[in-house]
Amino acid sequence: IASDGQALVRFGHIVAKHSLDQRCRAEVLRAAEQTHTLSSQLSMVASRVKAVTAESRSSLELLVSNARNLSQAVLHLLKAAEVACIKGLRQPPPDSEEAEVAAFCMDWRKNLLWHRAKESLNSDRDELGLRKTQARAEPTLTSMVQEPPQTKNSP
Repeated sequence: IASDGQALVRFGHIVAKHSLDQRCRAEVLRAAEQTHTLSSQLSMVASRVKAVTAESRSSLELLVSNARNLSQAVLHLLKAAEVACIKGLRQPPPDSEEAEVAAFCMDWRKNLLWHRAKESLNSDRDELGLRKTQARAEPTLTSMVQEPPQTKNSP
């Protein structure tokens, strides 16, 4: 979990580096630093728990608590990255890790905009003509990170 947190920190730094909006860049960097801190802390706690031969309940609770905190920080980082992606990213150099991150973000943004357009055109209206909200949620970076990629023909 801690190493995955570090991977998302790299993701956050790349998004921040290419963000067009200064406030978004600052927020993504803050979230990335918080995630880095909690990821490092989780690594240290995990090492201490491993070093202790008898696993105590309190050390396991500390480990779970730190993992939960890291999870919350990662969610915040992904939400900040979503905002930065919506505001726009600079084009990174081709054939780099940065280009892969930008392509991932642009795919998500394209899916989000497609979803919003589809919802606005096909949504039901109530008796006042207001658009009814559907139970189907918008795509998020979090859902793209958690779910395996779907093919275009998948429902």
